[in-house]
Amino acid sequence: MTDLAERRGAETTVYQPAEDSGLLAEAAIAEATGRVLEVGTGSGWVAERIATADDGADVEVVASDVNPHACRQARERGLDVVRASLLDPFRDGVFDTVAFNPPYLPTDPDNEWDDWMETALSGGRTGRELIEPFLDDVGRVLTPGGCVLLLVSSLTGYEAVIDRVEAAGFSHEVVREESYPFETLSILRLTRQ
Repeated sequence: MTDLAERRGAETTVYQPAEDSGLLAEAAIAEATGRVLEVGTGSGWVAERIATADDGADVEVVASDVNPHACRQARERGLDVVRASLLDPFRDGVFDTVAFNPPYLPTDPDNEWDDWMETALSGGRTGRELIEPFLDDVGRVLTPGGCVLLLVSSLTGYEAVIDRVEAAGFSHEVVREESYPFETLSILRLTRQ
C-alpha cells in the first residue's frame, strides 16, 4: 500500500488500498461471517482479503461499486461483483455482514475534481453524504443477527455519525482504531438494537 496523497495526481479511476483499507480488512477478517457484501469495493482488495483469509471458507463475498473501472478490477481479482449505488439492487435480508469504507473526506463542491477518484473520496461538505443514506438502508439487507462494519473518520464528525447510527436503530462498538497526525480512523461494528 502506498500513501493516497502521493497517488492522487496519478490515480484517477480506481481507489487502491490505503491505510483505511488495511484497517477495514483486519476488522472484516476477524468479524465477518456468512454472506458478506463489501459496498464501494474499489479495487476489490478488501473483499479479496475477506474471501481468501485462512478461515474464509465460512464466508461468501460479494463486492459492489458504482464505478465501472472498479468493478472490472475487482472482477480481475476473481470476485463476484455488482455495479451498484450503495445498496439499491440488493434484496432484503440477504447479507450476514456488510462492510463499507465510504467516501468520507469533507469536500468543498467548488474544489472537487471531476473524476472517479473524487467519487471514491468525497463525502460532500460534511463527509457524510453517503454514510447517511447507507445507514438509513443497510438494515434492510441484513439478515436477523447480521452486522455492519463501517469505517468512520474523525474528519466526518464522529459524534454526528454515531447519532445517525443510533437513529437508524443500531448499537455500536469500536472493533479497530488507528490514529494518524491528521485523523483517527475507527471501524464500528453495528448490530440492530
